[in-house]
Amino acid sequence: MNDPHDHAPAEVRADVWLWAARFFKTRSLAKQAIDGGKIDVNGAGCKPAKLLHAGDRLKIGRGDERLEVEVLALVDRRGPASAAQALYRESEASRQAREARREQRRLVGVQAPRQRPDKHARRELRRLKDEQGGI
Repeated sequence: MNDPHDHAPAEVRADVWLWAARFFKTRSLAKQAIDGGKIDVNGAGCKPAKLLHAGDRLKIGRGDERLEVEVLALVDRRGPASAAQALYRESEASRQAREARREQRRLVGVQAPRQRPDKHARRELRRLKDEQGGI
């Protein structure tokens, strides 16, 4: 089979690498995360076209998950998940923090899904808001 590192480029765009390393499902989502300030490269902000090099350190925010990874290899094509995991190394501090958050969520338990208030609950909310507005 072909090794994903066979044609390893010297530098790759940040959005392409994040997509190829399977941090985001699409390159568009990776670009949105970068534009939204969820990605830092070497302690500074990032733009989608920023060129990554091996050895760069990234801080990645996905939902409530925070990852700190070091770029080990560069590819510009998406491959299997096993190959994608070889592209980076997560820092030990990041891994421990992620495990602690996972354990905390497990201990808190599953939250009930948010539902829109029904007719009676809306009336109750309106009544409470009116009482507080008069104070």
